[in-house]
Amino acid sequence: MIETRIESRQVFAGRLLDVRLDHVRLPSGSVATREYVVHPGAAMIVPLHADGTVTMVRQFRYPLNRVFLEFPAGKRDPGEPTLLTAQRELAEEVGLAAAQWSQLTVIHNAIAYSDEAIELFLAEELSAVPQQLDEEEFLDVVRLPLDEVVAQVVRGELTDVKTLIGALAAQQVLAGTWPRKLHPV
Repeated sequence: MIETRIESRQVFAGRLLDVRLDHVRLPSGSVATREYVVHPGAAMIVPLHADGTVTMVRQFRYPLNRVFLEFPAGKRDPGEPTLLTAQRELAEEVGLAAAQWSQLTVIHNAIAYSDEAIELFLAEELSAVPQQLDEEEFLDVVRLPLDEVVAQVVRGELTDVKTLIGALAAQQVLAGTWPRKLHPV
């Protein structure tokens, strides 16, 4: 079942990700090629307000040529702990800070062709801080009831995988069926 790397080379190096081309030995002994994306990882945040609403962003996603409704998220900087990534992105994208952080889960959103891992956090006890969007970042900040976000998931209107999982996980935390893993800040 395990494939063994014989050779690996980088075929693309970008700002967001790298692409590698590997030759691997299969369990049968034959050789195959694997192409995959190398990604530094990311954090996604479900900013949950005391009234049951969540703060989200609407932003255009070029590969799919449309606007998506998403929870705030961003790529890890080299050597940066994922919680710090989450705290930075929450402030930068939506102008919020949180006094309480819980880890929801870690997802591998494209296991067939990427090593990307996204750590999902629940942020609570929110307060306003200055928003600091990156120069190339254009988005609208919206606040919706979590129940409405989950309803959009159920209707198939919300399809971003990290946001979909984050919304369902947050709903289960509030229902008491998903453990609240508090993260020290």
